[in-house]
Amino acid sequence: MADKIATRQAYGETLAALGAEREDIVVLDADLSGSTMTKVFAKAYPDRFFNIGIAEQDMLGIASGMAVSGKTVFASTFAMFAAGRGYEIIRNSIGYPHTNVKICATHAGVTVGEDGASHQCVEDLALMRVIPGMTVINPADGVSADKLLRQAAAFDGPAYVRLGRAAVPILYSEDAELTLGKASCLREGTDYTVIATGIMVNEAMQAAELLAAEGISVRVLDMHTIKPLDEEAVIRAARETKGIVTAEEHSVLGGLGSAVAETVVKNQPVPMAFVGVQDRFGQSGKPAELLKEYALTAEDIAEAVKSL
Repeated sequence: MADKIATRQAYGETLAALGAEREDIVVLDADLSGSTMTKVFAKAYPDRFFNIGIAEQDMLGIASGMAVSGKTVFASTFAMFAAGRGYEIIRNSIGYPHTNVKICATHAGVTVGEDGASHQCVEDLALMRVIPGMTVINPADGVSADKLLRQAAAFDGPAYVRLGRAAVPILYSEDAELTLGKASCLREGTDYTVIATGIMVNEAMQAAELLAAEGISVRVLDMHTIKPLDEEAVIRAARETKGIVTAEEHSVLGGLGSAVAETVVKNQPVPMAFVGVQDRFGQSGKPAELLKEYALTAEDIAEAVKSL
């Protein structure tokens, strides 16, 4: 695998591989297969790929029906159109009957870039984690995307998988062991813990290096599964370090930070800080510029740790 790859690209490649292994897998898209990368599956298995058109709610309803008929269904569009436009259908036709649909939403967060606020979904993790029985996954790189998607395909029930537009560094080796619902410790530390998800895991690793140069030891956890949250890892971090910083390319309201805080306050209260989008909409710009504008860089994480 290349040094950098977008998680949406890894998704397309994993889908095609799963298609070769399992004939029950079908893929639906809402006229964005070139962007969501479901085109890779479509080329290999055109009889199991369905372009529903620009009709996201219809796509999700059809996905649920196919799942009831015994298929393992992957349904894809941009995060804004899946979690936003499709929310009622996800709730009532996928979540409520607990159908075997994997909603794989690409182009999440502000790093969508120039498409601007209308397309930069920073609310999706919050929306999905409140649906009963919904598994919520946010891979950090291409390797973890592959491994977690395979695990999502293996269980019977709904899942929301958040995927990004931009290429991101590979953090995991091909033989790394990742398990849904279990945080991955990428760096040990004794002073503070940074719990990150998605593209912010790489920023957290860089922040830990910056802080190490100042004599501050930071543990970095990749919380790739937002729900079910690895409460044991959170409580252990709260007990063994002085405080916790969460980092997510998502609103600080209702996402990873909220989930971690709920666990901390009930079990082991410690000081916390939250790196994320601070109750703002996105805006058009280059991804790197937007990460700086919304204080989502390694330097911002390092400052949050020092604020504790």
